[in-house]
Amino acid sequence: MEELARESISLLAKPGGECGRPNLSSMAAIFIMLKSALGAGLLNFPWAFNKAGGTHASVLVELVSLVFLISGLVILGYASSLSSQSTYQGVVRDVCGPAIGKLCGICFIFNLFMISVAFLRVVEDQLEKLCDSVHANLTMNEVGESFQPWYLDPRLTMSLLCLLIILPLSIPREISFQKYTSILGTLAACYLTVIIIVKYYLMEHTVFQKHEHTSKVSSLASMFSVIPTICFGFQCHEACITIYSSMRNKCLSNWIAVSVVSMLICLLIYSLTGIYGYLTFGDSVAADILMSYPGDDVVVIIARVLFAVSIITIYPIILLLGRSVLQEVWMDHKHMTVYVTPSYERFVRITLTVLWILVTLIIALFVPDISEVISIIGGISAFFIFIFPGLCLICAMECKAMDPRKKTCLIAWGIVSVLCGAFIFGQSTTIAVMELLHKF
Repeated sequence: MEELARESISLLAKPGGECGRPNLSSMAAIFIMLKSALGAGLLNFPWAFNKAGGTHASVLVELVSLVFLISGLVILGYASSLSSQSTYQGVVRDVCGPAIGKLCGICFIFNLFMISVAFLRVVEDQLEKLCDSVHANLTMNEVGESFQPWYLDPRLTMSLLCLLIILPLSIPREISFQKYTSILGTLAACYLTVIIIVKYYLMEHTVFQKHEHTSKVSSLASMFSVIPTICFGFQCHEACITIYSSMRNKCLSNWIAVSVVSMLICLLIYSLTGIYGYLTFGDSVAADILMSYPGDDVVVIIARVLFAVSIITIYPIILLLGRSVLQEVWMDHKHMTVYVTPSYERFVRITLTVLWILVTLIIALFVPDISEVISIIGGISAFFIFIFPGLCLICAMECKAMDPRKKTCLIAWGIVSVLCGAFIFGQSTTIAVMELLHKF
């Protein structure tokens, strides 16, 4: 996500500026924030709205969460102004100390790994629907056995996709093509929101309209179940420090405006998708909203292709980020950072790439659906949205001279943020693991 931000910044910076000179406008910063946040998480929002008990409860949780989401972005921007680093891990290490910095690095790698699993799971869902559509057409045109041919098995096509497309795209040391393809995720997200709204008014779904009136919040636990999806969907905090460091105007009030506007736009898109997707399918909505639509619907097929292509092109960026951190750890462990040869570096890079793709593919093939993966990612995201920003605020206030009452309030808010993040991490991760064990 930081690499995605850097590539976007390199495109949006005005030509003629010096290399490395902060030259990002506020509008460009908002655009990159949206590009970092909008994506595959959108697919899970209608299902999360259903699980939370309806649209009213879900939107209420979204609005409360928005306070912490914006607060985390503002705190991280402030912490970045106190540090010379331009990455999330670097700022946390500078402000909170090396121990918290190492914890941040571990969470960062695991978060990227689980995002890779979620992406492959989404691609497999789309391939499954596309294969079913192709099989249905073959069955209509040919008389014979109706069972699905082996070459239309989505697990086989997913494996071949990883081997023939994703692996070659992920092996290079740098991935410059992402400058031109990373916008596909935002395009797919906006397109999906539009077709979900249009389909709600065009489809005959009288059976499902009753759910809005009959669904009730049975407990606080059902309301909290939407939080992991919110954390995964609104997650752009890892990239925000890179964006802030590249802005021309680093005034805190300007950064607050950028954070508020970008999060409000995300709130609008995610809420519309969740509300209309839930009202269309009610309790029968799938964890991946695209799986609820017929496989032969052309406009939905376009959405599937957009999401699949965007994920295939963004997956190498996620892998690149995780691989770079693992390579650095490996080289430090071997004490070979200075003396590494190009051939050895290539061997380590290819080995890590193959292992990363292989392990994420195996997990994605056997995970029942995307909801469990997003629950785990949402729990990990709590570190980046709540816990680390709260710790940064607490540590920054300890060495900052200001009015004692104001200082106490800010430290208290930092503590509240940390406690909320710890609760979300524990609750989301525990429920996700229990549901996975129950299904297996």
